[in-house]
Amino acid sequence: MHKGRHVFAKLCLHLPQSVFRQSVARHAGRYPTLSFSHWDQLLCMLFAQLTTRRSLRDIVTSLQEQQPKMYHAGIRGNVASSTLANANERRSRLFYQDFACT
Repeated sequence: MHKGRHVFAKLCLHLPQSVFRQSVARHAGRYPTLSFSHWDQLLCMLFAQLTTRRSLRDIVTSLQEQQPKMYHAGIRGNVASSTLANANERRSRLFYQDFACT
């Protein structure tokens, strides 16, 4: 039985959440997020990048296979293809750029 943190969670510990929250606050849209936060979106896209996923369906399928472990990896929201697609399409990408440059 695994007792420690998962590798993905250990990698995400090095991301400064306070700096990310500041970036999101600077570039926030008109509507607040309800269940799928910007942080969850970032973690999903990092997971996709690290596991070399090529499509939205591939990302969501692999995340749903890991659903029992996602909370421990830091992803709190439920990840559906429509949720991730809407987040990627409608949210500003400026906070990612701002976060990466700091």
